[in-house]
Amino acid sequence: MKKNIILSYLLLFVFAVSFTGCKKWLALKPQDGIVKDEFWKTKEQVQASVIGIYSSMMEYSTGTYGNVNYVPSMAELLFIWGEGRADHVANATASSADDIALINVNIQSTNVNANWRPFYRTINFCNTVIEKAPEVLANDNTFTQAQLDQYLSEALTIRALMYFYLVRTFGDVPLKTDATLSDENITPIPKSPKADVFNQIVADLKLAETKAVTTYGNVASDKGRVTVYTVNAILADVYLWMEKYTESVAACDKIINSGKFGLIKGATRNGPVVEYSDSWFNTLYYNGNSNEGIFELQYSPQRLNPYFPIFSSTFSARRWTAVGDLMERVFTIDLTDDKNYDIRGDGASVRAASSSVWKYIGASATGLRATDQSYAHWFFYRYADILLMKAEALNELGGKGQEALDLIYTVRERANALDATDLTPGPNDKMLIQDFIVEERAREFCFEGKRWYDVLRNAKRNNYERLNMLLSMVALSVPSNMQQSAQAKFKDVNSHYLPIFLYEIQTNKLLIQNPFYK
Repeated sequence: MKKNIILSYLLLFVFAVSFTGCKKWLALKPQDGIVKDEFWKTKEQVQASVIGIYSSMMEYSTGTYGNVNYVPSMAELLFIWGEGRADHVANATASSADDIALINVNIQSTNVNANWRPFYRTINFCNTVIEKAPEVLANDNTFTQAQLDQYLSEALTIRALMYFYLVRTFGDVPLKTDATLSDENITPIPKSPKADVFNQIVADLKLAETKAVTTYGNVASDKGRVTVYTVNAILADVYLWMEKYTESVAACDKIINSGKFGLIKGATRNGPVVEYSDSWFNTLYYNGNSNEGIFELQYSPQRLNPYFPIFSSTFSARRWTAVGDLMERVFTIDLTDDKNYDIRGDGASVRAASSSVWKYIGASATGLRATDQSYAHWFFYRYADILLMKAEALNELGGKGQEALDLIYTVRERANALDATDLTPGPNDKMLIQDFIVEERAREFCFEGKRWYDVLRNAKRNNYERLNMLLSMVALSVPSNMQQSAQAKFKDVNSHYLPIFLYEIQTNKLLIQNPFYK
């Protein structure tokens, strides 16, 4: 790893923000700066280090967009990795050549969207806390084992989450679990096999589960920091990828049975009449930290997200836009009754009139956020995800199709999903239920960075039994004159992973480029 990726010292300069509004977790200001050996003396310093982990996930991009020196923020990459190769977004007027290449399945190792630096930076922050925090027990007699366990659970969980993104995006990746505290610690390391990375993720999460808290005593922290339910949510997702469906169901049930979460009701049907909740969008997306949230990356007026300029309502400044047929293809439109609609569609996920990605820039169904209101949260997991992950796992176990369908319809009913999107599978029609879940997840999590991973996870199951899912998707997302080439590439499963960024190959001689890009 190069110096710029895994830092010589753990920098903990968190932006100075005060308690305002919803009192985000990151409103806690650390009292110390650079982490060195003499730093690890007090519990307050450990707390500052843990705050630094969360802050690192919210770092801004560096360099000039469109240039080779541009390093995207993690927030950008969470969106781009999950949506850029899928079928819900398209390039816009301000897109760079790198964005267009990603969409067109023509990405090269020089593409800035393949730069994993923000993720390894956060991993090193986690590694440093895991390695150094236990030393403070001997230095500060007011620091308890329970406090240490809580902080370790946060570091272990976020490290696991970072590796989960990396292994799904790049395949084999370097696996580093010790901290880089000085230049002497920086040594080249090779990639580890995907199986080893997944095993480390599970080991971290299982250990974190034994140490994590159920609550911090306030809503903002419970949604913005790692709790045991965050651990369970990630485990459920990881087990789906590992095709361990019994374990995935068990992880989902721990969240469901806690009674601490529920769906925010968007629509209620009384016979032919549908009543829509005007507060649904505001509660779930504009404010965040709702009863549905499990783990959210919390932005605030003092710490804005990068999404407003990316999805600008001004088309000439927009970098990513919704595909033109999103409403018709994903949500559908009732042409006979304009009062019958899926509340997740126009005015929630997308603004159909302008093809805007609305979820992050809208203040209501029709009102736009101001630039200084660009603090929509990024959702890693919310309760709807748990219900649909459990449905997926139940369906794969066999003989539990009706249970899976019941969960799918629970999610659909809260949003008034239209009849035209109901595939009406029978409880024993395993493949059609698979399709139903994938399509329902497309509606529920539109633009939340899950679409590519959802399709890939289902396509690769049983030795790529359903590769056609990826081929069908690329036929929708790539321009017609490039579709044949893109589909031919996707038939090679190695193309489903991004290339390792060229600078990494040049500076770490033990790294080998991913097979498709050699």
